[in-house]
Amino acid sequence: MAVDLVILTLRSSKLQVLLVERGVAPYSGLQALPGGFLNNAAEDIEGAAHRELSEEAHLDGAQLHLEQLGTYGKPGRDPRGRVISVAYLAIAPSLPEPIAGTDAASASWRPVDDVLSGGLNLAFDHQQILADGVERARAKLERTALGTAFCPEIFTISDLQKVYEAVWGVSLDPRNFYRKVQGVPGFLVPVESTRRTTKGRPARLYRAGTRAVLSPPLTRPEHPIPVEEER
Repeated sequence: MAVDLVILTLRSSKLQVLLVERGVAPYSGLQALPGGFLNNAAEDIEGAAHRELSEEAHLDGAQLHLEQLGTYGKPGRDPRGRVISVAYLAIAPSLPEPIAGTDAASASWRPVDDVLSGGLNLAFDHQQILADGVERARAKLERTALGTAFCPEIFTISDLQKVYEAVWGVSLDPRNFYRKVQGVPGFLVPVESTRRTTKGRPARLYRAGTRAVLSPPLTRPEHPIPVEEER
């Protein structure tokens, strides 16, 4: 029995995932999600996830909300034998630089697009686990107020739109996005101030409201347009 962790954050306006370079066989030298085997039959599975995150990247899992993503047990997923892994997902803003430890040669944040596009291959079946974790994160932005956690305390709707574009991996029409977020009661609360923009009218400021579950949800575009490399 093993655990794997999909830890996502926003850095440089891009959705990034925590990866470690494996320092031992199998797949020595390849990038992988942090994780590993349970120490013994008495170790709690979620406890093992917290321990591995601390040992491999020196990140405090107790400060993250880990939720179970899924169980992966396809025969042949690990060349050492039959291994069943419970994957956990955490999505959080402003996570620090990781520090490699135990059997990880290095640890770093890497753009999710580099992996999902096939530009970076991961060990084991971690490509699939990451894809599942990103899809879960994208769905959470549709149904919950998670997006505001990645904004400053006071922000513009344009700031929030950049979060949704980074996580969903699409470009959004500003007017349509404005209409949608304004149509969710309790999602955003206006602040009696404005922020000067480079052109046009000053932008209105908002803070996060008390609504945790969005109704109606902010659905992703049916025909998404990829985010441009330079905006």
